Amino acid sequence: MDGTDTVDLVVAGGGAAGFFGSITFAEARPGSRVVILEKSREVLGKVRISGGGRCNVTHACFEPRRLVTHYPRGSRQLIGPFHHWGPADTMEWFESRGVPLKIEEDGRVFPESDRSQSIIDCLVGEARRTGVEVRCRTAVKRVSRTDGGTYEVETADGGILATRKLLLTLGGTRNRIGADLAAGFGHRIEAAAPSLFTFRIGDPRLADLPGLSVPSARVRIPGTKLVSTGPVLVTHWGLSGPGILRISAWGARELQQRDYRFEVEVNWTGELGEDAILQEFDRRRTDTPRKKLVNDPRFGIPLRLWKRLVAAAAEADDDSLHWPHLTKPVARRLAAQLGACRFQVDGKSMNKDEFVTCGGVHPGDVDFKTMESRKVDGLHFAGEILDIDGITGGFNFQAAWTTSRIAGEALAASL
Repeated sequence: MDGTDTVDLVVAGGGAAGFFGSITFAEARPGSRVVILEKSREVLGKVRISGGGRCNVTHACFEPRRLVTHYPRGSRQLIGPFHHWGPADTMEWFESRGVPLKIEEDGRVFPESDRSQSIIDCLVGEARRTGVEVRCRTAVKRVSRTDGGTYEVETADGGILATRKLLLTLGGTRNRIGADLAAGFGHRIEAAAPSLFTFRIGDPRLADLPGLSVPSARVRIPGTKLVSTGPVLVTHWGLSGPGILRISAWGARELQQRDYRFEVEVNWTGELGEDAILQEFDRRRTDTPRKKLVNDPRFGIPLRLWKRLVAAAAEADDDSLHWPHLTKPVARRLAAQLGACRFQVDGKSMNKDEFVTCGGVHPGDVDFKTMESRKVDGLHFAGEILDIDGITGGFNFQAAWTTSRIAGEALAASL
């Protein structure tokens, strides 16, 4: 066809998976023509803003069977791929290319620079070094397959690229085109749903406390099996932090079905039950009889939140209540506020740093040894286009690095 540009590999999507797969392919087959198509004016947008602009590259969890427990969807399919390419491989790859990394106390891995630009510069530089061509502002309009097995990729600007190999990395709700293209080739598509989001809560106990955090709380959604433990952060609109984001990931589809309206229970003490909390109250009555409740926060709870919970339990702003005067009814109400504090959730807010979705190409339609379609030859998938997602903490990027590495190697070996 006149005007058709023939290349060895077209990669649809200029994100983490698109770049990593392209570089892998180009390193294995020097001199090949590889073209990344990205509809935005800049590549690697999610990398840029992830981790608050620091880029949570991966997580220091090096045992595959333990690693997969952090994936609400795709854990079974990822066991083999993680044996092939895991967090240690990812860390070595970036560090060997001049990006020193650090492991933080909670296991998250970041560049030592604390700048996502370090990761972007590395990926862009490696793409340039290996001869990968990047075309920004070039959206994929449609893809067709000829009788001879060649893919013809038509772009929104009217261009056509012909290739025998195609890697789709257009994932998430923002890139519906990826799911549409896959569906056009007969793949099953699981409906998209946000899988990392914060809870909108309008409650006087949380009002005017944005930025306050509790390092280890237990979060539960009554009437479900959803439970999570981790830091909880009070925001302008409700509750966030790893403890909330984890439970949002595991409950992505169930909470979507509830239209994000449900009750959430927070144990601000972590794992303590009512009896243990009441025993601590008894100790305070004896040990600190002159202290006022409002000025003596327990269980590591920040003072401002403690005061709100005490007021809610006393059903009044009584700043004069001393520990010996804490009645049994008020003590039980305060224990409930601390250990089983219930809030009504009335919506969600997408976490701007980790806008991850579940949904996408059904894993059963993909061979995870090669990331190739089981429906058509020469079509591979990587990253968030697959119905695979992890909790917050670098797990989603690791899935992207792993699936795109495998795809790039298999694509190169098949030519």
